[in-house]
Amino acid sequence: MSVLVAYVDGGSLGNPGPSGIGVVIVRPEGASIKISKWIGHQDNNVAEYVALLEALQCALNLEATVLQVYSDSEVVVRQMRGEYKCRSPRLYSLHWICRKLARSLSFSINHVTREKNAEANRLANAGARQRNF
Repeated sequence: MSVLVAYVDGGSLGNPGPSGIGVVIVRPEGASIKISKWIGHQDNNVAEYVALLEALQCALNLEATVLQVYSDSEVVVRQMRGEYKCRSPRLYSLHWICRKLARSLSFSINHVTREKNAEANRLANAGARQRNF
């Protein structure tokens, strides 16, 4: 059984504005995969969902069976847990895709403070600055 832990963050310079995602995936042996990407002109919540989507896709590509996600976005965490309904037209399709992919894994998502998500936050900020124009 392959268990992965992912720390995800998305951010924008302005809201909306140039946006990026940061993902840190920790493998069972302790090695980590770090992802930083520019995702265009988006708002912060879209960026948070795109970061989660990236982690889910990476976990499936690595043939993981368990994915434990940590995010500092209460909106994404609570929507993915079913505590909040996703009513936003901007987020609905991303939410739906993430939920569908999560069903392929033993999936959990938990909220962490920004301080405990610092590396993913740094990667997201770097991604947002990659094409800051």
